[in-house]
Amino acid sequence: MTLTEQTANTTAPRIKIVDTQILSDNWYVLKKTTFDFLRRDGSWQRQSRETYDRGNGAALLLFNARRSTVVLTRQFRFPTWVNGNADGMLIEACAGLLDGDDPQTCVRREAEEETGYRVRAPRKLFEAYMSPGSVTEKLHFFAAEYEASDQIGAGGGHAHEGEDIEVLELPLATALDMLHAGEIQDAKTIMLLQHAALLGLEKLARNPGSESGTGERRYYGKHDPKPA
Repeated sequence: MTLTEQTANTTAPRIKIVDTQILSDNWYVLKKTTFDFLRRDGSWQRQSRETYDRGNGAALLLFNARRSTVVLTRQFRFPTWVNGNADGMLIEACAGLLDGDDPQTCVRREAEEETGYRVRAPRKLFEAYMSPGSVTEKLHFFAAEYEASDQIGAGGGHAHEGEDIEVLELPLATALDMLHAGEIQDAKTIMLLQHAALLGLEKLARNPGSESGTGERRYYGKHDPKPA
C-alpha cells in the first residue's frame, strides 16, 4: 500500500451514523447509536453502541514536595457499593466535572470545595479517557503544590449535593502502600499517585511545563472551553 493510500484510509470517514436514540436524560445522557463502521479490510459493518455522556472532568493531586505528602479525600460512592465495595467509601484525588469551566478553573474550584485548599499553580500532566467502552468522559489530570497556609476552609464538599467528604493528608509513601494493599482503588487517583512516584515529588515541583511559562501545561480537548 502506498503512502497516499494509507493517508486516504486514515482520513476517510470510518463512521456513518444510521440512528441515535436517547434512552435516558434523567441525570446525564444515555444514548443508543447505530452506525456503520469501516473495517481495516475495507468492508462496512453495522454496529450498535450505548454511550453515557456526563461531560468531561478534571482531577488534581495536591502535594507538598518538602514534606513528601499528598492530600486526598474519602467519600461514599454508591456505584462501588453496588459492585462489592463493602462500605462504599473510596479514597480519591479531588476531581469534578468541568460544568462549563476550563479544566484549570475546574480543579481550582473542586480543590477548594472538597479539601479547603486554595490552588496556586496547577500544572497540566496529561489527559485520558477513563472508560472508553461506554462513557464519553475525558479527564484532564493536574498536580499542584500546597502549603499549610493555602488551606482556607474545612472542605468537605456541599451537603445539599449529598457530599460528605473527609480530607486526608498522607505521606506519599503511605498512599502508595495503601494502593498496593488495595485500599486505594480509584483509577484517577492510582494514575496520579503512580505518576508522582515515577517522577518524584521534587522533580514534579520543578517541572512547571513549558507551554505557558506560568506553571501550567496548556492543552485542552477540542470540545473543552478555553480560559479567557
